[in-house]
Amino acid sequence: MGVEVSILTAMPNYPQMKIYAGYEGKKHHFEMMNGLSVHRSSIFIPKNKSIIQRLMNYFSFVYSSARYGVSKIDNIDVIMCESPPLFLGWSALYLKRKKNAKLIFNVSDLWPESAEKLGVVTNKLLLKLAYRLEQKLYLNSDLVSCQTQGICKNINNRFPKVKTFWLPNSADINFYDPLKIDSTAWRKKNGFSEDDILFLYAGIIGIAQGLEIILYAAKEFISNKNLKFILLGSGPEKDRLQSLKSELNLINVYFFDAVTKSDMPEIVASIDVSIIPLKKMDLFLGAIPSKIFENLAMEKPIILGVDGEARNLFIDQGNCGLYFEPENKEQLINAIKKIAVQRELRNQLGKNGRKYVTEYFNRDAIALKFYNELKKL
Repeated sequence: MGVEVSILTAMPNYPQMKIYAGYEGKKHHFEMMNGLSVHRSSIFIPKNKSIIQRLMNYFSFVYSSARYGVSKIDNIDVIMCESPPLFLGWSALYLKRKKNAKLIFNVSDLWPESAEKLGVVTNKLLLKLAYRLEQKLYLNSDLVSCQTQGICKNINNRFPKVKTFWLPNSADINFYDPLKIDSTAWRKKNGFSEDDILFLYAGIIGIAQGLEIILYAAKEFISNKNLKFILLGSGPEKDRLQSLKSELNLINVYFFDAVTKSDMPEIVASIDVSIIPLKKMDLFLGAIPSKIFENLAMEKPIILGVDGEARNLFIDQGNCGLYFEPENKEQLINAIKKIAVQRELRNQLGKNGRKYVTEYFNRDAIALKFYNELKKL
């Protein structure tokens, strides 16, 4: 007998689950996706980056998901709610009560703490209400799953009675398989040569990442025509970084728009090294950027600018790349120099990476462990 799970986000690769998520539209929508029942409820698409528009975006899905969940989703044993955005927890609590279901609150980022420390939210009243909601959600969840051990520890220190479960991001080693992908196709399509050494950042171009350090480091390599830096993705900082590129006259930096998941294996196969930074904050000592896993699965070494748990796992234990102190431009430049001239080092670190995530962060094994935890509820 399976466990019927309703997830307030799109989260594939779990067996026998029903998922519903937001989409731009005025009517509710149902579809099948990879054998999963996907129910989509409407969401407001912001026209600018103001806090009011962002809150309208969040709360439109809070309302539509709660309303749709009550009327259209039946026979649910477990509700799993993704945070952030934290406000979606209101919908989860409402549906938990209406459906008499268990609630799993999945924490990918400690919100509102991260929003406060990054200066994204400064309104004292809003922060106070958000912290109250955070506490209520933790205390009323049957299980709080956390993407890192650091998040688990933070929650347990503040709320000792809350049951947590470490549910790390993981590597889909079958989807990201270097033996199945042409490693030259994306290079050729985008005008890069076989001799180019490509450094990639792929993901959200946001405040927390501190991506200007890549641009400042790239300035040191303008004279080396074969070293090129690629920033792929979208986010609130992209326009500012593109302006900085023009200001610094960085002919070796390339911006690409975000792509679908199906496009990523070919892109990662074509690059040589992935740069993964975060800002230097104690908050990120327990962070593990999800982009680590797809790169390591594809045997690509990483230059990691994240201290704490990520450094311990993937640099100290896994020997999957080189570390530089967050926001330390000189250390990043030295790491780029070292890995650029040592092809054997790049190859070995890449092989170490795939071996490490296959053994310790295999998505199928982690999904099965989590599924067994669901059945206990």
